Amino acid sequence: MATVSIRDVFKRFGSTEVLHGVSVEIEDGEFVILVGPSGCGKSTLLRMIAGLENISGGEIAIGPRVVNNVAPKERDIAMVFQNYALYPHMSVRDNMAFALAIANAPKALIDEKVARAAQILGLTPYLNRYPRQLSGGQRQRVAMGRAIVRDPQVFLFDEPLSNLDAKLRVAMRAEIKELHQRLQTTTVYVTHDQIEAMTMADKIVVMNSGNVEQIGAPLELYDHPNNLFVAGFIGSPSMNFVKGKISGNAFLSDNGTRLPLGHGQGGSDGQATIYGIRPEHFLLDPAGVPAKVNVLEPTGSETQVMAEFAGGNIVAAFRERITARPGETIHITPNAALAHIFDAATGKRLIA
Repeated sequence: MATVSIRDVFKRFGSTEVLHGVSVEIEDGEFVILVGPSGCGKSTLLRMIAGLENISGGEIAIGPRVVNNVAPKERDIAMVFQNYALYPHMSVRDNMAFALAIANAPKALIDEKVARAAQILGLTPYLNRYPRQLSGGQRQRVAMGRAIVRDPQVFLFDEPLSNLDAKLRVAMRAEIKELHQRLQTTTVYVTHDQIEAMTMADKIVVMNSGNVEQIGAPLELYDHPNNLFVAGFIGSPSMNFVKGKISGNAFLSDNGTRLPLGHGQGGSDGQATIYGIRPEHFLLDPAGVPAKVNVLEPTGSETQVMAEFAGGNIVAAFRERITARPGETIHITPNAALAHIFDAATGKRLIA
C-alpha cells in the first residue's frame, strides 16, 4: 500500500490542454473516486497515474517515488478496465494467474494467490470456466481477481461498472467497497456516476473541464458544495436553482417570490444571487409558496413532484403521499436552514 501524490499536473495533446494543474493527495489505504461529466479529464488523469499517458507538467508520486518516467509495469499498480480485458482462450484460473506467470513466479505461489483471490471474490467454482461462460458480473470479478493476485500498492478502476445492468451495478458497488475494506489497498476509481461516488468513496474529487472543483468526503460535498457546479452535479435528483437577489433578510426571486434565508448564508442586500435547495428539503406547508404541479412520480418510498415554483421549474421530493393531479397547485416552503446562496456572477457559494 502507498500514498499517491498528484502535484500540479498538466496534460496537453498538441496545443490543446486538457488538465490544468491538478493537485490531489491520496492517503495510504484511502478509497478515492474521481468523478465528473464526460470529457472532464478524470480517465486521462487515471491513465497518467498508471503510466499509460505521458505527463506534460507537474509530477505524480506513488509512495516516496516520483513515477513520471517510470514504466507502467514498474509502478506496482493494478488496473481494472471498463471492458474487463480478459483473454477469451484462457480459463478463469489462467486469466487471474497471467501476470504472475509471465513474471516467472513459482507455481506454488501462483496457486496460493489465485486460490485466495477466488475465495475472496466467490470465484472458486468457476476457476475452470472460460470468460464466455460467465455473466458480466462474474467477468468483472475475474478482472478484479487478476488485479488482487498481483498484491499491488495501488488499485486503479476505470469505470468498471458501466457495462453492467442497474441491479448488478448496485451489487458490484457493495462488493468493491467490501473488498476495499478487507484489503485496505489504496484505490483510485473513476466514474461519471455520482451515486457510485457517494456510496463508495472515502474521498471524492469532483472534476470539470480539466480542473478540480472540490475535494472532500461524500456528505461534505453534498452538504457544503463550493459552487454551482458541485451543487448541481452531486445529488440525484440534482439541486434546484432559483435566480434572484438578496432583499433584506430574505431572497427575492426574479418573479417577485420571497424565500426564507437561514443563518450563515452570505450575500449583500441587492446582490444578484442564485438560491439552491435540494428536492428533499421542501416542506408541505399550507401557508407556503404556491407550486403548480406538472408531473408526479411516486417511487414507493417517496413522491417526486415536478412543479413550477418561484418563476422556474423545480423537483421536490416528499415522504408523504401526494394526491394532487397535474395542473393543480400545492403549497411548499424550502427549509431555510438547508438552503444555499451562490453568487450569480462567479457561481461560488456565499457564506456569512
